[in-house]
Amino acid sequence: MHLELRHLRTIKAIHDTGGLARAADTLNITQSALSHQVKGMEDQAGVELFVRRTKPLKLSAAGLRLLRTAERVLPEMEALADEFRSLRAGRSGRLHIAIECHACFDWLFPVLEQFRRAWPEVDVDIRPGLAFGAMEALMREEVDLVISSDPETLPDVIFNPLFDYAPTLVAARSNPLAEKPYVEAEDFRDQMLITYPVDRTRLDIFSEVLTPARVEPRAVRQVELTAVILMLVASDRGVSVLPDWVLREVKYQPDYVTRPVTKKGLTKRMYAATRAEDATKPFMAHFLRLARSEPVKLQRV
Repeated sequence: MHLELRHLRTIKAIHDTGGLARAADTLNITQSALSHQVKGMEDQAGVELFVRRTKPLKLSAAGLRLLRTAERVLPEMEALADEFRSLRAGRSGRLHIAIECHACFDWLFPVLEQFRRAWPEVDVDIRPGLAFGAMEALMREEVDLVISSDPETLPDVIFNPLFDYAPTLVAARSNPLAEKPYVEAEDFRDQMLITYPVDRTRLDIFSEVLTPARVEPRAVRQVELTAVILMLVASDRGVSVLPDWVLREVKYQPDYVTRPVTKKGLTKRMYAATRAEDATKPFMAHFLRLARSEPVKLQRV
């Protein structure tokens, strides 16, 4: 049996209006064409769908079964059509984000809160568990955007620049490094370095300073939460190097000091990697604009 959506609309229209003439008007076809369509449906089904000796026209048991299908399927198809219209208009879509930056939550959540108000129909999710395979997940279309400071050359992937930041030392005021105007690789040799639990190749202090200088800290302690890192630093249990936006408040507190890393200071750039085909979608372009502006506000505090 071959049923089309027009067949489901037909049986619902006849049931709702109670007759072929009114149903034909509702469907904007002639009564003759509607009668022909009904006969074709019954021929395919092999059973009568209507009890024709009644007024108004009533559905048979088989017709009622088909009506239940129509009442279930037609709203789903209309909802799907609405979703596709929204997609074509750029009002809806999916924005699933993978993060290669533990500290990015500080500025990402304010961005997403503004984004949610502007694009309530876009499905937003964050996938921190994909951090180490984020780019592969992006190319497999498991996520739609990756926050990263390590651009790569990948087919059909665009690294959209967001903002520059400064990896900055934070130490207890009682730590010997507090006496220095800036720190260099050798200054970490006698220090406990507290980092996020990621591979050191993805940590700015290692990739930009320590590894090129072949300097190994006295020890490395990995900590998941920024607040815990700062608590340990305040107790002089170690030092850390964090993005400047994370240190916007603690640099004014008496327990801490912040210092540039190297005499010239370090500057890194944060990117949002997207598939090339997605970069110009209206909601994606709006997210990128927000992600360029919000962190800058935090850096100015």
